[in-house]
Amino acid sequence: MPDVRLLEITKRYGDVVAADRVTIEIRDREYVTFLGPSGCGKTTILKIVAGILRQDEGDVYIGNRLVNDVPTEDRGVGYVFQNIVLFPHMNVWDNVTYGPRVRAWDLSKTRKLAQEMLEMVRLNVRSNAHPQELSGGMQQKTAVSRALTSGADLLLLDEPFASLDAHVRRELRQEVRRLIKDLGLTAIHVTHDQEEAMTISDRIVVMKKGRVLEEGKPRELYLKPATIFTANFLGEANFMEGKIANVHGGLSEVEVAGNLTMKVQNASFGVGESVVLAVRPEFVSVEKGERHGVNTVLGRITEIESMGWQVRREIRLDNENMVVSTAASDEAGRFSTGSRVTIKITPENLLLYSYPKEGLRAALALE
Repeated sequence: MPDVRLLEITKRYGDVVAADRVTIEIRDREYVTFLGPSGCGKTTILKIVAGILRQDEGDVYIGNRLVNDVPTEDRGVGYVFQNIVLFPHMNVWDNVTYGPRVRAWDLSKTRKLAQEMLEMVRLNVRSNAHPQELSGGMQQKTAVSRALTSGADLLLLDEPFASLDAHVRRELRQEVRRLIKDLGLTAIHVTHDQEEAMTISDRIVVMKKGRVLEEGKPRELYLKPATIFTANFLGEANFMEGKIANVHGGLSEVEVAGNLTMKVQNASFGVGESVVLAVRPEFVSVEKGERHGVNTVLGRITEIESMGWQVRREIRLDNENMVVSTAASDEAGRFSTGSRVTIKITPENLLLYSYPKEGLRAALALE
C-alpha cells in the first residue's frame, strides 16, 4: 500500500494562492484528514494528488513514484466526491463493477471483489436497486464501493458525507473508516467538519489560506493546539488578551482586562509580553456563590442553552464573557439566568500564546 509525499506544492489562480508550498507526508495505511474552512485549499490539494489538477510548483509522490505527469487513471487512486456521483441508469451492481469492467478485468475476479465489497457495506441485498431507489447513505456507500473496486490502494474522499443528515453522517463515517482499515488502505479525507475530523482521523492537517498551520493526532490538536486558529476552529475556546505580570515557580501570572489575574503554566514568556489565554468551555468549573483560590473569578450567568446532551452557559465576568459547558446529567437545574457564580480554571487547562502580530480577530478569522 502506498504512502504519499507532497513537496512544496503551490497552486495559483491569478492572484489567489490556493496552495502555498504545502509539504506533508501521509504514511502507508494512515487515515489523514485535511481540515479547514471553505476556500482554504484542502480540496485543491486532494485534486492535485488525484491528478485532476496540475500544481504550478512542487512534486507529488505516490509510493516511491513521482506522479507529476501521470494521468489520474494510472495513479492507483479511488476518488469519492462530495456530491454523490452514480450512473442513474445502472443498478448498484453495475455501478460498483463499472471500473473492473471497463478495464476488462477477469469476470470471476470482478464478481468476487464486488460481492465482497457489497457484503462489507451491507448492500448485497440491494444490488439490483437503482440510485433513485436508495437512501442518501446507501448511495454514498455505493460510491465508496465503486471507488474501492477499482483496485485503488489510495482512497481520496472529498467531503463525502456533507450532503447527508447528521445521524446518517455519523453512522456512515465510522463504517467507511472501518472498511478502509480492514482493507489496509491509505486514505486522505477532506472536510470542514471538526467533529468528523476528530472521530475518523489518525492524523489531522489543519489548513488556512492555502497553508498548513499544524498537524497532529486529534487528541493532541484538541488539548494542546500550537496555534490560536486551531484552538478556535477545532472545537470551541474562550480567549482573553493580557500581559505577563510575573513569572514564578513555573507559573506565569497574566493580567487580563480589569482586575482579573490568571496563573498559567509557564511557556517561556517574559514579563511585559502581550499574550492570549485560551481555555476550552468544558475545562471551566462553576460553583454557586463566591469562592476564593487560584484562578477563581466571580461572575453572573447571562444565558443558558440546553443542547440535550450538554448545557452551555454564558457568564459575564468583570470585562470578559466566558462560555462554560457541562454534561446535561451534571446540571440538575442548579443554575438559572442571573445567578452569581464563581468560575475556576486550573493552570494546566489554560493555553498561552504570543499575541498575534495581525491582531486576535484576524488570527481567528476563517478567511
